[in-house]
Amino acid sequence: KGQDNGLFCLRGHTPPPLQRRSRRTMVDVTKWPLFSLMEGEELSSIRQACVFGTSANEVIYITHNDDVYVFGLNCSNCLGTGDSQSTILPKKLDFLSGRKVVSLSYGSGPHILLATEEGELFAWGHNGYSQLGNGTTNQGVAPVLVSASLLNKRVTEVACGSHHSLALTNTGEVYAWGYNNCGQVGSGSTANQPTPRRVSNCLQNKVVVSITCGQTSSLAVVENGEVYGWGYNGNGQLGLGNNGNQLTPCRLVGLQGLCVLQIVSGYAHSLALTDEGLLYAWGTNTYGQLGTGNKSNQLSPVQIMAEKERIVEIAACHSTHTSAAKTQSGQVYMWGQCRGQSIVLPFLTHFSCTDDVFACFATPSVMWRLLSMEHDDFLTVSQSLKKEFDSPETADLKFSVDGKYIHVHKAVLKIRCEHFRSMFQSHWNEDMKEVIEIDQFTYPVYRSFLEFLYTDNIDLPPEDAIGLLDLATSYCENRLKRLCQHIIKRGITIENAFSLLAAAVRYDAEDLEEFCFKFCVNHLTEVTQTAAFWQIEGNLLKEFISRASRCGAFKN
Repeated sequence: KGQDNGLFCLRGHTPPPLQRRSRRTMVDVTKWPLFSLMEGEELSSIRQACVFGTSANEVIYITHNDDVYVFGLNCSNCLGTGDSQSTILPKKLDFLSGRKVVSLSYGSGPHILLATEEGELFAWGHNGYSQLGNGTTNQGVAPVLVSASLLNKRVTEVACGSHHSLALTNTGEVYAWGYNNCGQVGSGSTANQPTPRRVSNCLQNKVVVSITCGQTSSLAVVENGEVYGWGYNGNGQLGLGNNGNQLTPCRLVGLQGLCVLQIVSGYAHSLALTDEGLLYAWGTNTYGQLGTGNKSNQLSPVQIMAEKERIVEIAACHSTHTSAAKTQSGQVYMWGQCRGQSIVLPFLTHFSCTDDVFACFATPSVMWRLLSMEHDDFLTVSQSLKKEFDSPETADLKFSVDGKYIHVHKAVLKIRCEHFRSMFQSHWNEDMKEVIEIDQFTYPVYRSFLEFLYTDNIDLPPEDAIGLLDLATSYCENRLKRLCQHIIKRGITIENAFSLLAAAVRYDAEDLEEFCFKFCVNHLTEVTQTAAFWQIEGNLLKEFISRASRCGAFKN
């Protein structure tokens, strides 16, 4: 399955999504031992955090007030405190306080890159190869603004290899600097690069949307879903079908016909996730980190986990030989080097997020991305409401759908939904009833709607989400419409893409319509061979063909 040859992968360019480096999750930060000495009040103040370092002995975290703190061993001045002293107690980096952090990465020295919401880039730590981008090889004892070549540029994402650095701007340009013994800076030579230099050559007219680094290699995804690599390739980590180093970016032809959404790199291996939820791996496989069932290196991308359900997230980082992935239903798999063992096939864990894999099984137990925390210190109002949904003990009203009861509370429904606020007026018959019959929606759809009013969340497969989208449209629940669209997007396939496009048009869901249209164009040949395509009504079919033609889908 994949994109047609000659077609381009339609994806509007926006600043690289924060979720790649930072994801809001319920992960317990104390799974990393360094946090175990912190009091509950200190822990509850943390909004973002990253554990890094050769032995995972350093921490940087940002509070809800945007204060930046560090603690740990302080190898190569990587804490940025202005001295070389280690500290078991958090120290505040006053220079960075008040700046909202959007991306952070670390090298092996380690050196640190940090990008702010304003597009500023700061660097500190190890600088033996000019990886701080300040033109010197003097260690950076405190955060310094990286300005050379980046003046008037807005940095949105950063990535570090062992001793080289990448920065992505909001206009899709990639800058690189630092150690360049294998061409990982992409300059066409192997001379170290002391200041940021734009990576050009075949990226010159491309808009890059995502970047990642292995130890001595670099990868970038451009807006049409193509992947380019450069740098060290001795074990095939660039996925080019050979093991020769690349001094300038080269396209991964092994991923041709696929639209890649996310890439991550381990020490010397890489993973790619496509818009269809397919997972590809290549590079070093000494510990089984490719998940192929053996330990043979792969010079070109190979698909793994093909028999599993759709993949929605992949995880790796250059410090480790560990890989992880999360499926659509929330199952988390791990493979590669896991606490000294070599797991050669993806292993199903009981974790709820990929971050837990790195906390518990990676060596060193670093964080693979800047992590954002939510806290569960007490039972909130929303948690209490969630607990009482469909509770016969406290409910004062029942809905009967498909012969099944759903227990609810009138007051909650009136507070949360304008439809029910009107329904439970004294002049409506429903106001006097203890049981209300519902026949226009199915039980899973209506139960999910009522549960949404208690929890702000929905848990439905994409097929049922279409019915819920219908309900949300009828009841004028705009936020619910957006959530339905999100579920449907994650569940889009070749087989159902045109049906989902038709539903988006029918329910006036413009964002979903645009998404489904782009997916259909990206996979035009296969979509046009599905039953859903030929069962669609004529006007919509004509409009689709006309619109696809205008954006060049039928050009050779």
